[in-house]
Amino acid sequence: MKKTNKGLTIDKVKEISNLKNEPDWMLDFRIKSFNKFEELSNPIFGPELRIDFDSINYFKRVSDTIANNWDDVDKDIKETFDKIGLPEAEKKYLDGTHAQYESEVIYSNMIKEVVDKNIIFCDTDTALKKYPELFKEYFNNLVKYGENKYTALNGAVWSGGTFIYVPPHTKLDRPLQSYFRINSKNMGQFERTIIIVDEGSELHYMEGCTAPTYTEDALHAAVVEIYVKKNAKCRYTTIQNWSSDVYNLVTKRAIVEENGLMEWIDGNIGSKANMKYPSCLLVGKGAKGNTISIAVASKGQFQDTGAKMIHMAPNTESSIISKSIAANGGVANYRGTVNITSKAPNSKAIVKCDTIIIDKESKSDTIPKNKIDNNSSYIEHEATVSKISKDKLFYLMSRGINEEKAKELLIMGFIDRFREELPMEYAVELNALLKNYF
Repeated sequence: MKKTNKGLTIDKVKEISNLKNEPDWMLDFRIKSFNKFEELSNPIFGPELRIDFDSINYFKRVSDTIANNWDDVDKDIKETFDKIGLPEAEKKYLDGTHAQYESEVIYSNMIKEVVDKNIIFCDTDTALKKYPELFKEYFNNLVKYGENKYTALNGAVWSGGTFIYVPPHTKLDRPLQSYFRINSKNMGQFERTIIIVDEGSELHYMEGCTAPTYTEDALHAAVVEIYVKKNAKCRYTTIQNWSSDVYNLVTKRAIVEENGLMEWIDGNIGSKANMKYPSCLLVGKGAKGNTISIAVASKGQFQDTGAKMIHMAPNTESSIISKSIAANGGVANYRGTVNITSKAPNSKAIVKCDTIIIDKESKSDTIPKNKIDNNSSYIEHEATVSKISKDKLFYLMSRGINEEKAKELLIMGFIDRFREELPMEYAVELNALLKNYF
């Protein structure tokens, strides 16, 4: 069964809700979101967004069921995921996997340990039906639909995504993963992810994103809401390799309670225009938030990325490490916010932004916003913009390494801090991706 909605109207919003057999309150939410989407304009900062909303396919169903065995997945879809190595990755180092293709999750599986520990790991559409009270408690609670044009669009047409609940004092030895694939031209993907890591628990969640290149633009506008409870830890690792015709406009936010820890490991390699600023609201005493990110921009790409850390309780800490690479005329900007409020005495924040510009045609700007509203806290901010060192390049070439390989080694060294945080398989994938850029 294949359903496609091209262009967006109130009737199509209703049709999506009807196809999913949703409760009335969700239909009402979608309609409110659609009306807000119609009201709001594009952001006045960052890359210029020339999106033809009438040409986008807002919903495409490729299967009536969610398979829990690769053998049951449609042959063509399975071949797509086989090529990017997802089945092998699942076998080697994952406790559970979701695969979303176009608008909905088509595969979901997790090992027995996850089930035995009463961890909920399912697609968000299923969570709405199976866990309605838990879902409603956390849905649209941290990222409101009316925040910007694309949170409103997500609210109107959201489909798929990941829902995770980790019970108190529960830990997993290996990560959970979701993989998102846009495979059609003019396709829009609007997943909604909700993660709750309860008191004293730990979770590592990873996501990968890819799409083939077409001559017409596609749109990815996701919303992620993460709840890190007291003494809990959550790590969210992303390698985004959307094709150069995808607008990637994502809102990701975590709220961190007392002595909790949220870590964003954020890799941005692909997309035509990328606007993404993972955020932490540090609301509990001693809460911590860390972001380590890279953004790579080549010809025709505009990476506008960064992070936001809002300190709202005493003794909170945050760290932002941002690495940007601009080559072949690409634009790679850092845009970030650190706000230590009057309610957050004795807090500290560190921001370190480093950029390498490979050639004269490429550009990079650092656009920080740092604010302290008490006298016992501090922010450290360091930013550097540089070219590849001629001395280091000469040294490597004098050892018999050709110029292209020498540049590659220097770039890999530049992003070492980011690669150190990745599982081995993701680090290998990142190396392969970057080699195609330089």
